[in-house]
Amino acid sequence: MPLKILFTLLVMLAMLLLARCGGGEAPPESPPAEPAEAVEAPPVTEPEPEPEIEAKTEPEPPPPPEPTGPPKVRMETSKGTMLIELYPDRAPETVRNFLQYVDDEFYNRTIFHRVIPGFMIQGGGFTATMREKDTRAPIQNEAGGLSNLRYTIAMARTAAPHSATAQFFINHVTNQGLDKANARDRWGYCVFGKVVEGTDVVDEIAKVQTGMNAGHQNVPTTPVLIRSVERAG
Repeated sequence: MPLKILFTLLVMLAMLLLARCGGGEAPPESPPAEPAEAVEAPPVTEPEPEPEIEAKTEPEPPPPPEPTGPPKVRMETSKGTMLIELYPDRAPETVRNFLQYVDDEFYNRTIFHRVIPGFMIQGGGFTATMREKDTRAPIQNEAGGLSNLRYTIAMARTAAPHSATAQFFINHVTNQGLDKANARDRWGYCVFGKVVEGTDVVDEIAKVQTGMNAGHQNVPTTPVLIRSVERAG
């Protein structure tokens, strides 16, 4: 057999033996991957509520101070203004009656219809045309608690002791003959207050000229108006 053919057979035999042995080692397996560490998600937190803003409210104004001392009324006339202090502790029903007429504005636009200098000035019942106003029922006479001194205010009445309604008079001088102890009927005329400011106004009214009017004596020839009477404390 020629050498060339023999060499070829030997090579083919060697290749056949290598194929039967598996062709070499297999590559090693890749190591298993390490599990990735779990990353905890940050806890879900509720957003903090925003603080409530209180609505600003205006503070309530303080209540008006309670009046101290005796009640007062301001009487505005065509001759000036008077401040009259009242004494409900001495004549409670009379003061209550008078203040009711004040609150009802009864005295507004009335007149001083009877003026006697050196005695008193009387008003609170007639209009400037000498029309007498309708009144409430008469009240009980509370005379005796206070004396009819100069510039005090008292209730006018008829000869009947308990006939006073709305009319009043201001003493221009001290008239103790009108007190309960000295009056002819022993009932007197009830004093319930005093002019504490504007006594000069009383004096001015007492100076006015008077005459007859609608059957009434001592009526000012030029009306002395009571423009208003209102509470002053």
